[in-house]
Amino acid sequence: MFQPKSDFLRLIIDRGYLHQCTGLEELDALAAKGPITGYIGFDATADSLHVGSMVQIMLLRRLQQTGHRAIALMGGGTTKIGDPSFRDQSRPLLDDAAINLNLQGIRKVFDKFITFGNGQPGSGADAIMVNNADWLEKLNYIEFLRDFGRHFSVNRMLSFESVKLRLEREQPLTFLEFNYMILQAYDFVELARRHKCTLQMGGSDQWGNIVNGVELGRRVDDASLFGLTSPLITTASGAKMGKTAAGAVWLNEEKLSSYDYWQFWRNTEDDDVVRFLKLFTDLPLDEIARLEKLEGAEINDAKIILANEATRLCHGADAASAAAETARRTFVEGGLGDELPTVEIPQAELAAGIAAYELLRRSGLVATNGEARRLIKGGGARLNDAAIDDDNRKIGTADINANGVIKLSFGKKRHAVIKAV
Repeated sequence: MFQPKSDFLRLIIDRGYLHQCTGLEELDALAAKGPITGYIGFDATADSLHVGSMVQIMLLRRLQQTGHRAIALMGGGTTKIGDPSFRDQSRPLLDDAAINLNLQGIRKVFDKFITFGNGQPGSGADAIMVNNADWLEKLNYIEFLRDFGRHFSVNRMLSFESVKLRLEREQPLTFLEFNYMILQAYDFVELARRHKCTLQMGGSDQWGNIVNGVELGRRVDDASLFGLTSPLITTASGAKMGKTAAGAVWLNEEKLSSYDYWQFWRNTEDDDVVRFLKLFTDLPLDEIARLEKLEGAEINDAKIILANEATRLCHGADAASAAAETARRTFVEGGLGDELPTVEIPQAELAAGIAAYELLRRSGLVATNGEARRLIKGGGARLNDAAIDDDNRKIGTADINANGVIKLSFGKKRHAVIKAV
């Protein structure tokens, strides 16, 4: 059985991050010898990352925590093409203005998890953020094809699982997207040349792209590069990590409140709590081992610790404490916590009455009117803690409770407050 010598590989193995790795023992020896530089790429398809990106963010954090140099590569260039990996259709193409706006939002996420600095070799505490548009937009197409395109076999690229699935479903794969894996491989070569980067990390869906980069670096520069992937994270029930009835679990406060973020982790399935504590918090492994022994109702204590620790990393200690207190007042005391999501509705509009399904959507508890109607028909929607039995029921000022607001609920665990202004 492989016994890692480096703190980095020991940490990520013990906490469950490792899925595949090229040259595992060689990488371990290199990381044990001194600081290495590793990167993960993130395309700027939205102005925030979501929980589905958390494993990758935490991998960069673990790399930095063990004294190595982390690079967050922003795909300002590749976003203009779109990664086809395991997608049913092409991504919408974004212009420069939209991409730059998204990059600003994403930077705010990374500032919470890793420490940026000058990024000089040997200064493991300082990560850097770079944009692949800096080199991709300057490429001469003919020279690029001649110097790099000849190293890629179309036969092999078609064998990658992500591409095969798309073709087997008879869904179009454009030449633009087909170029993505070549550009991602070239990113690795550029980072190796510019920043002495020797490791690319990513999710298991990126294995083919990462191996391409490792091989390209060997062929054009005789460089010893390494690739490492993390497993696809699904819940114990098989659901994709980070997907909820109300939509994506965003990491920026502007897109999802810290209370809703806290609630997402608090609602973790019992069988996932220990695994998520290892992946998404800095809680020591011996403390997690103690929590693993909890049974029955006590598992809720571990869920609260998970919610507190995960929210502290993403939104800060004060936000985590406020969210926990709001949850306590809401669920234990039956009151209304200060941090519950609040939607302000004009007094005149509320006086006229708003259909229950529409108000549920406007509250943010569901994403669409259709979801709201299904929730009501299934008995999962509540108004001031009483079940809503008619999706067309008008909710208005007469429903304002003793606290001066209207409380809407999605089941027993998700709530929102409607306030007349």
